[in-house]
Amino acid sequence: MQRRPRSGRWRTVLTAALTMALLPLWATSADAADTGADSTSAVTKTRVTLTTDTDIHDDTFAHVLQQTLTLAAGEKRHLRGRAESTNSITGNVGKTVRIFCNDASGNLASVEAASARNHEGYDTTSYATPGRLPLYTDLLFTAPAAGTYTCILKVNAYTSLLGNPHLTVKAGSTWLESDNSDRAGAHWWQNPDCASNATTGTCTYVGAAPAQPDAWVFYNDGTVRHKWEAHPDAVTVSAQANLGLTTCYDETGSCPKNMWGPPKGPGAVVDTRFELVQLDTTGHACRTHPHQISRTVGDNAHHTTGYYALNNIDIEPSCGTRTFLMRIYVKHVSGQRVKIDGAQRNGLTPLTSGIAFNNF
Repeated sequence: MQRRPRSGRWRTVLTAALTMALLPLWATSADAADTGADSTSAVTKTRVTLTTDTDIHDDTFAHVLQQTLTLAAGEKRHLRGRAESTNSITGNVGKTVRIFCNDASGNLASVEAASARNHEGYDTTSYATPGRLPLYTDLLFTAPAAGTYTCILKVNAYTSLLGNPHLTVKAGSTWLESDNSDRAGAHWWQNPDCASNATTGTCTYVGAAPAQPDAWVFYNDGTVRHKWEAHPDAVTVSAQANLGLTTCYDETGSCPKNMWGPPKGPGAVVDTRFELVQLDTTGHACRTHPHQISRTVGDNAHHTTGYYALNNIDIEPSCGTRTFLMRIYVKHVSGQRVKIDGAQRNGLTPLTSGIAFNNF
């Protein structure tokens, strides 16, 4: 995340700001995500859209969009943001998109959700719209107390290249939306801490030894397993997850030396499978709702976020419970070792997360 695309030199960028259907979504082809990762029809949302292009220079952040929510204690809202940007140069400029909510005193009221990727230059043709990189991020915000909260979409840029390069966050295609009603019983997952420079926390790596060949996010990666109970009145359930991945090429500051691979270039191929598993009365799988997708994570992109959603899943009565597990299987196929991005800043900024919803 907060890392120079060439040198990998660590910077702490202080950011404050002024953002049953199956849909796997990745940043390089993410325009399909405009329908929303959570598409349950009963939930109405308010969306605010950026009206003026906003430039972001190296080691700076943009206060992009915000919404004000007045909530009772324990009330929940799903917030989703999209930030689409261009790049002033052909070289890499790092990009991080975050959502967080402040209380009336301006203090952070919960974790902030984040997605990160290098913008690979204005001449890049691999995005859905050439030269325009969209990133999404999702947050399930639970009000810690009754009050008014300001929820913010922010974007920051970082690069080691000279010449004052910058990203431009684009009006019209950048937005922040939030639910208009309580998401009763919804639950948030995040995996363990993993610092941007991998020096602290419990990071998970897949690939050749000493990395693991595969891993289960939220299941055997150090996450405390959570068995989520669907609400007694829920008709169906929905789930989504954002999975952050980073390649470990030679001399990158994002991975420890023993995980470095060859010099930047080959990238990595991984198979992933997002699952929501309904359990039986013995605690074993009764119904598994999966989707598997294989993707290449390029070394120039370096960081990639995969977006997944499972919508309007029936709760099978024959299972005998309304209990579910969420997990993401990640298997290394070829190329560089890959770090599964975790929570940074002592758990406050997760780059991998999941949400389960009740649909009434």
